[in-house]
Amino acid sequence: MFGAVVVGIGTAGWVRIRDMLNPHPGSLAEKLCVRGLVSRRNLKTEQGVNQISLEEALSREDIHAAFICTENISHDNNVRVFLEAGKHVCVEYPMTMSYKSALELWDLAERKGVILHEEHIELLTEDYKLLKKEVEGKTLQEGSLHFTGGALKPGFGFPAFSGIARLTWLVDLFGELSVTAATLEEDSANGYTKMTAKLMTADNRPLTWVEERQSGLPRAKKVSFIFDTCTLTQIPPAPTGTVGLFMQDMIRFSAKLSGQVSPEELEREKSRILHCLEVADRIQQLSQS
Repeated sequence: MFGAVVVGIGTAGWVRIRDMLNPHPGSLAEKLCVRGLVSRRNLKTEQGVNQISLEEALSREDIHAAFICTENISHDNNVRVFLEAGKHVCVEYPMTMSYKSALELWDLAERKGVILHEEHIELLTEDYKLLKKEVEGKTLQEGSLHFTGGALKPGFGFPAFSGIARLTWLVDLFGELSVTAATLEEDSANGYTKMTAKLMTADNRPLTWVEERQSGLPRAKKVSFIFDTCTLTQIPPAPTGTVGLFMQDMIRFSAKLSGQVSPEELEREKSRILHCLEVADRIQQLSQS
């Protein structure tokens, strides 16, 4: 069994506790046992789990792993202190707000001999799995992904990082990308932001990624992928999966802790995550220059 602590009790933290208390039967998630929660608020207990201090979480020998579910801007520091303490870490995306810092965190995890896992539940959704099947075997000519959603609270960071789930889709579908241009439109009085990134695939096919947010905007993804044989303008509808997304991610994390994920697969995942963070970093630089 791997004892775990949940750091940050928002929606994601609440779900992490729930899933460890009720793991999917017969899955590797049964190997995780929640030992406590850490929060800035005075909660005492949550779902019957006791609140403990950060210092206790870092020092207890029966706590082997941490789930970091805080606001984005505090991920880096929280991940770092648990890695320094020799604990495995599962962190909500993005693990940090800079590519350089991500490299440091991964180097630290490797030196400490522990697992660093960044959650990417967007790759586990049934609609994404169907979209990936639709794209397989087709040659992209050009494409776009336009995301809209409500305004974010402070602490989520630059849109290329807070929206890195969409960038992860594009990289997973079309391979490594370079950035040719990026802009950011802001209307702070109306809480409006729009980031536009011009990307290029390895074989010089253009992709446009837009993150647009304002209070009241519907949460939606609009795609337009033009292939050599057809054009895809809708994400295929799919039924909800039988296993929750965070539970699937927890099973994946536990598989890594149990040594059931090959070194080659771990390296591929690490390379994808670091590449996405590097692209996000470059988008931010260009947008703010």
